[in-house]
Parts: sequence; C-alpha cells; structure tokens
Amino acid sequence: MRMVTLMADTISAKDPARPGTRAGAISRGAIPTAALAGAFVVLWSTGYPAARIALDHAAPFTLLLLRFAGAGLIFAVLAALGGATWPRGRAMIHSAAVGILTLGLQFSALYWAAAQGVNVGLIALVVGTMPIVTALLGLAFLGEKVRPLQWAGFAIGFGGVALVVGEGVGAGRSGVADGGAGLSAYLAVFVGLLAISIGTLYQKRHASNVDPRSGLAVQHLAAALPLLPFALHEGFRFDGSSAFFASLAWVIAVNSLSAFALFFVLLRRGAVTQVATLFFLMPPATALIDYFVLGDSLTLSKLVGVIVAALGVFIATRAPHPAARPYQAGTRTPQPAGRSVTAPCAGVRHSYQAPCR
Repeated sequence: MRMVTLMADTISAKDPARPGTRAGAISRGAIPTAALAGAFVVLWSTGYPAARIALDHAAPFTLLLLRFAGAGLIFAVLAALGGATWPRGRAMIHSAAVGILTLGLQFSALYWAAAQGVNVGLIALVVGTMPIVTALLGLAFLGEKVRPLQWAGFAIGFGGVALVVGEGVGAGRSGVADGGAGLSAYLAVFVGLLAISIGTLYQKRHASNVDPRSGLAVQHLAAALPLLPFALHEGFRFDGSSAFFASLAWVIAVNSLSAFALFFVLLRRGAVTQVATLFFLMPPATALIDYFVLGDSLTLSKLVGVIVAALGVFIATRAPHPAARPYQAGTRTPQPAGRSVTAPCAGVRHSYQAPCR
C-alpha cells in the first residue's frame, strides 16, 4: 500500500503535461523512469505463476471477480484515507471504461480462451504483438509516430518472445496437444489483445488526469461488476486452500495494487508506444521466475529469447521519440496514463508462456 501512495506522490510531484515538456517524452520524476520500468516488469511477471497456482484452486471468473473486487476495495480505502479526489461525470465514465476494457474484457477473454483449449504458447504469441498493435493505434489516433529504429526494436523484441514461448506452441493447458478449441475461442484471444491495446490508449487520452488511488479503484470495481453473473454461473467455485488464498493475496497486493500503480505512473510519464514495448519482456521475465520458483525448464532457446527480447526493448525505447502530433486549440490535452496490459493468464500448470497478470 505504501507503493500506491508513493506512486500518487510521484505523479503529483511531476506533471507530465506541464508547459515546456515535449509531448510524448518521458519526464523524470522523483524516481528514475528506468527504475520504475524495471520494477514494473518484475512485479507484473510474478503474477503469471501466481495466477497459475490460483487457477488450480478456483474457477477463472470467480478468481477474477475476487481479485478485482478485492483490489478495488483496497484502492477505495487508500483513496479515502489519503483524501484523494474522486473522478466525477465523464472522468468517472472514462475510468470505468478503461477498467472494463483492460481488466475485465482482456482477462475474461484470455482466461476463457485458455479454458476452451487454446494453447498458451499461441496466446502468448498473439498478446506479444501488443506493443506493435498499440504503436499502430497510437499512430492513428494519438499521433505518436514510430521511427524505423523503433520498428526494428519491435521486430527483435517479438522475435525474442517467439523464442521463449515457441516450445509451448502446440501444447494445451497441461503440455499436451491443443484441446480442440473452436473458432470463437481463437477470436477471444484477439478480443483480449484489442481490449488491452485500445484500453491503454484510451486511458492515456481520457483517464490519466485523475488520482491513481481513486482512478484505479473505479477501474477495478467497474471490471468486477460484469464478472459477477459469470462467477455465479461457475458456482462461485474455489477450494479455500491455503495455496488459493496465498496466490489470491499475491495477485491482489503485488500485481493489482503495486504493478498497476507503476503502470499508471509510466503511462503518465511517457509515450504509450515506449511503455507498451516493456511487454516484450514479460514472457522472458516470467520464464526466469518460473525456473526459480516453480522449477520449469530453462532451455537454451529460452535463454537466447530473454537476451533477444531485452535487446529489442533496448533498441525500441532508446530510439529518438518525435513529438506527438499537436492538438488543435480547444481539444483535450493528451494525458499520459496507465492500466493494463497484460498478458494472458491461461490456467496452465507448466507453461510460463501464458502471460497471467
């Protein structure tokens, strides 16, 4: 919880939209952006094995409902204790829309696709294109131009993701052959990809100029509400084991509270394309975490993939970022923002490839 308060102080201390700051440039706050980015990647990636464990003890929509509702209530308490200003009117609607897109719709689509038999390696590859999709959407709607060197970084980064998850493509939830998923399940994977990509851009444009505590409370509670009927349809099923409660506590406290707060700050500080590029590092980082925590194998191709993905991120984020297209007078000033991406959280037992935030 201290991290959430620190994120709020960091945002208020350095307004990325202040006069004199180049549009789209990452500004320096009380904490260096590189340090925040590194912490974000590590914390976000720990959610994958934690969710894998939790999904062995609970139905997916039940798990998502408990996670989002729990995190939303904690954010609401932090906002009340800290005297945070709550979004109202359109700002409230915008924050709720971000939560429904980047939390509710993304995770629901990816969880459901995995449950229907889509192999987690394929899910990881599709969601691994998130930085590329976000860059194209940002170019079209926010004027965030992408230089050739950044495109090269994207290609290298995605190549690293492919190396890391390639061995899992063709394996289902338990490492066996694909479970015979239908067309709707594969379409759900693309729905999840579009949900996080569009939601990230939408937050930058409309929902970043709010206090992170109240804004994230609205996002999580808005994501939880539509999941209620699905969780009830599942019978609100969880086994009540210590492993379930420990993993649930982790995805709430570490991933929803801390990682999402960092994501919020990073999007407010920088261009959407640069922040989204960090998601190339999620599968490689998760592979390393799974090796040390869950004992998954760490092959040569995975190690090479980790290096290649890191190189791609380095190139893409170091490329000079041109100023975003100027907005006409009377239009809304673009606000860097934050939320969710994430990677899919397929309920696999031995496939780190399933990004589960």
